[in-house]
Amino acid sequence: MDARARLESLEPIFRSRDAVAAGISWRDLYAMRDAGEILQLSRGLYQRADSAGTGDLDFVTVCRRAPHGTICLDSALAYWDLTDDIPAQVHLAVAKGNHRPRIDYPPTRVHIFQAEMFELGRVQIRAEAGAEFAITDRERTLADAFRSRRLVSEEAALHALRRYLSARPDRARLAEVARSLRAWPALREVMRVMEA
Repeated sequence: MDARARLESLEPIFRSRDAVAAGISWRDLYAMRDAGEILQLSRGLYQRADSAGTGDLDFVTVCRRAPHGTICLDSALAYWDLTDDIPAQVHLAVAKGNHRPRIDYPPTRVHIFQAEMFELGRVQIRAEAGAEFAITDRERTLADAFRSRRLVSEEAALHALRRYLSARPDRARLAEVARSLRAWPALREVMRVMEA
């Protein structure tokens, strides 16, 4: 079986070690990259050219480099359409005590979240071409924006809440998540003012 046939057995986005394990030599891997048959997304991470155009590629790339991480804060606000801003960096959360990855491309900012609350509101998203990434859900994202206003900005948190409330919100879930993260008092007070 030649290298191109072996390439078809890999997922659309794959690590170099997966290619080598499938029997593709380093020489063939670099030759396919140079010929444009595969695209290098980041160090050790590639995508088959026939699957190019995957939406949320930066999120997929970062989560492949850090599979224990979760897209959060500004990046999650943008994904859930709770902001008009386009973040200059991918914001990635890792649980306290886990390896803190260093990812140069795409530009990534790593945040440390408490291990006991890390899984709260963490969802898996299946992107195009079968790629996946983990991200905080809408309610966790909003609660994080309020408890991390020094990172997100108060204005961005308020704008996100306005947008959330205008689009069939799940208030009970938001209250539950915000209470768990100790963001409920501030969030509840702002909601009262907005809805008065």
